[in-house]
Amino acid sequence: MVRRKLFEDLQAHLLKKEFSIITGARQTGKSTLLKQLEVYCKEMEIPVVFLNLENKTILAELNENPLNLLKFIPEPNGRTIALIDEIQYLDDPSNFLKLLYDEHSEQIKVVATGSSAFYIDNQFTDSLAGRKKIFQLYTCSFDEYLELSGKSDLREEKDQLLKNEDFKSTLIDYLRVEWESYMIYGGYPAIVTEPDKQEKINKLKDIRDSFVKRDILESGVVNETAFFNLFRVLAGQTGGIVNVNELSSTLRIKNETVNNFLIIMQKCFHISLIKPLFRNLRKELVKMPKVFLLDTGLRNCLLNNFQPLAIRTDKGELWENTVFRILADKIGPDAIQHWRTSAGNEVDFVLSDDERLKAIEAKYDSNQVNLKKYKLFTQTYPEIPMQFLWLNPFNEDFFRRTYLNI
Repeated sequence: MVRRKLFEDLQAHLLKKEFSIITGARQTGKSTLLKQLEVYCKEMEIPVVFLNLENKTILAELNENPLNLLKFIPEPNGRTIALIDEIQYLDDPSNFLKLLYDEHSEQIKVVATGSSAFYIDNQFTDSLAGRKKIFQLYTCSFDEYLELSGKSDLREEKDQLLKNEDFKSTLIDYLRVEWESYMIYGGYPAIVTEPDKQEKINKLKDIRDSFVKRDILESGVVNETAFFNLFRVLAGQTGGIVNVNELSSTLRIKNETVNNFLIIMQKCFHISLIKPLFRNLRKELVKMPKVFLLDTGLRNCLLNNFQPLAIRTDKGELWENTVFRILADKIGPDAIQHWRTSAGNEVDFVLSDDERLKAIEAKYDSNQVNLKKYKLFTQTYPEIPMQFLWLNPFNEDFFRRTYLNI
């Protein structure tokens, strides 16, 4: 079975005292990761127990008393890895984890997954400070997409392109086909492993209609129609500024409702809002973030648009959203900002983490690159180098530009 990249981080963290909490949207493969960790622990002869809290009997035991977890441990005198799936079903998951950590962390290391309802709970942050490390599982990266879809030969070809700048690929056209498919259908594991395009679309609609709906219900949203309407509007303006007043007026709901829905969409790991960069330039719009969806397949499903890239009217926006996902995979969304002035000057991304300080502009075609348009930015921030990423023409340098220079 193919292991996701996050598996290695979780495996290394098994040795740490902190509990491991796996976050991410539904259907991204959190339960599969836990099962793979169980297999690994058994192979390494590490005491391990797997508990799925959709099992009502186990759930009742742990709700009665968190210390009942000790009954499930195979070796009470050693240290056991307790893999707990769907921890949000507990009556008080935060207190459950806090008590076990404070009193039994020498005996038990908890690795848990949970839905958005758990992470919206303020107690999760407050009571578990210093006791947990959070690991976010996104939908598949392009590398994981290739491995999961059985195209490891193309993954190896891509790696060869990155290792050798003079390497000419005989498979570049195949890589282009897979890259386009990745942009259109996204990286949910169930979508990646489905070979039939119509079935991909059907499964994406199921994720949209069934699993996003569960997020809505668990988050206490009353106006489901308004929530979906906002989600569709945001999908149609990926890479655009989020103006709450405009959204409120368009959807005829209160500003407060829009803000609440935006928080829920972020907590459910469907969207990411990136903040503006500003440094004493009065004209900059310092309050409004830009929005991106965390999976392009779900974006296209919300828009009901699975057309090939060549005939899409939104290919520029789709490419920008794809660049965002590459950046989010590499450095995390919190280290990504954007720059925009009220006069309309803008830069798509500014990377502001400690290791990388650079500005990135995403253009679908290389002939759209125009350095003069960014003169104000380079004058205002001379210490931030400017870089361009384009999709077309798609050749060997595409992967070097996109992966080595970020």
